[in-house]
Amino acid sequence: MSKKIALVLGLGLMGLAGCTQGINPTDTDRALIGAGTGALIADLSGHNVLGGAAAGAAAGALCNDVKLCQ
Repeated sequence: MSKKIALVLGLGLMGLAGCTQGINPTDTDRALIGAGTGALIADLSGHNVLGGAAAGAAAGALCNDVKLCQ
């Protein structure tokens, strides 16, 4: 898989990872889910795991603020 496709896929998955249905999660819950997913995707794609976790945490915590998950 090319790096560009992996990056787009990873960013999309990190954004969706913070979205949960039917449980009314807090920003912290979404950030933890996003961090775990971001770290996993970064590890599998050979990128910096801490950077992936940070990006995933940010995406998860902010997804409801940009009306991506509600």
